[in-house]
Amino acid sequence: MTHSHVSRSVVHYSGHVQGVGFRYSAMEVAREFDVSGIVCNLPDGRVYLEVEGAKSEVDDYLRQLANRMDGYIRTTDRIDEIGFRLHAGFSIR
Repeated sequence: MTHSHVSRSVVHYSGHVQGVGFRYSAMEVAREFDVSGIVCNLPDGRVYLEVEGAKSEVDDYLRQLANRMDGYIRTTDRIDEIGFRLHAGFSIR
């Protein structure tokens, strides 16, 4: 992987994931890792998360977020890809 390429995961979470601080938790956990991305609520009740960084950081971040939000998440649909960095920092939309 070159310096300009990053590992990116696009994740859709379903369950009781809106109105429980999921997006805020996603941003808080991101501060513990060298990752950037976005998180937002979707009209269908799911949460959309896009996170990028070194593969190990992305994997560890997603594992920690899942641990923190355990009990709220019913399903997790994750797509991994390699690409150019799209985000600077981590934000809630």
